[in-house]
Amino acid sequence: MTKFSRFLFLFIGVLINSTIFSQSKIDSLIPTRGFCITAPKTQRVDDFIKFIQEELVSRQVNTLLLRVDYNYQFESHPELRDPEALSKKDIKKLVSICKKNNIRLIPQINLLGHQSWASTTYNLLRVYPEFDETPSVKMPEKYVWPNSDGLYCKSYCPLHPNVHKIVFELMDEICDVFETDAFHAGMDEVFYIGDDKCPRCSGKDKAELFAGEVNEIRNHLALKNRKLWIWGDRLIDGKTTGIGMWEGSFNNTHRAIDLIAKDVTICDWHYERPDQTAVYFAMKGFNVITCPWRMPKFAVIQTQDMVRFRESSTAIMKPHFQGMMQTVWSSAESFMDEFYGKNTTKPTEENTSANCFRAMFSEMGQLGK
Repeated sequence: MTKFSRFLFLFIGVLINSTIFSQSKIDSLIPTRGFCITAPKTQRVDDFIKFIQEELVSRQVNTLLLRVDYNYQFESHPELRDPEALSKKDIKKLVSICKKNNIRLIPQINLLGHQSWASTTYNLLRVYPEFDETPSVKMPEKYVWPNSDGLYCKSYCPLHPNVHKIVFELMDEICDVFETDAFHAGMDEVFYIGDDKCPRCSGKDKAELFAGEVNEIRNHLALKNRKLWIWGDRLIDGKTTGIGMWEGSFNNTHRAIDLIAKDVTICDWHYERPDQTAVYFAMKGFNVITCPWRMPKFAVIQTQDMVRFRESSTAIMKPHFQGMMQTVWSSAESFMDEFYGKNTTKPTEENTSANCFRAMFSEMGQLGK
């Protein structure tokens, strides 16, 4: 072996070892490095796969949460499909690229709340209106907030005797096609629950109703060794904390935190300020992931907080601080266009999900050095 060959061999070895060290360090500091976005439309699946390969893999993203809802050609309930929905072939492409790059792929279908948006009723209540928790509240032609009905989004009735058969069949099918060990049920911003006019829910404790639905979903997933993820806002007392009615609860569902199974993963989102409620969830015994959206400076603070929580907590508490997940609330298509500079409507805007994504993962990259 020549001197140059030995040098090259040693140099490559150093690079490999430093990469392994860097990976090990970031795994220790931020175990879950997630990205949450709406599942792409079928026409842009290949573009999204390219985005995964070029942008997520390079940033060491290891968890991809796709909000699917009814954007899939369900065989169990074809009546609930969106008009243009992803095929099994489309999903398998996404499964393949994620497996290749050791990315955990998790699907979401919004359950309980978010069964409507603005003036649109979503598929479940449109096809099965008998599941509506508040059928007396009619969808407006033009939506405004606030409104006299207190309508943000519709909910289904968690005590309707037929709702879970359909919901569970959807869950099982989407989890099977995603080949996943986890499912995200949404369950955020539930304003309609335990309505006084509901023949089943009237007079019942809202915290018990919410916890009952979480546990019902969790228990069904457990039959196939799958874990439940949910958003955490309904488990925070919005009044006492001052966090408010969006990122916290004003209808007493927050007491459900002491009634739900501890193996539910909490996705703790705060978008307008970096509130440190991850500590609250961890102290209650839950695994928690902090989720920013569009404020780069807050995403950096939240990332630093997560590292500090892990470094300064006890050996029992440390594993509960699971990491970070960037959330995107536009379509996958518009996010990719924004990210690659194709959307030029606000070219100088600082507070965007694309900039937040860059800032959060840049901060993580510094941690690995």
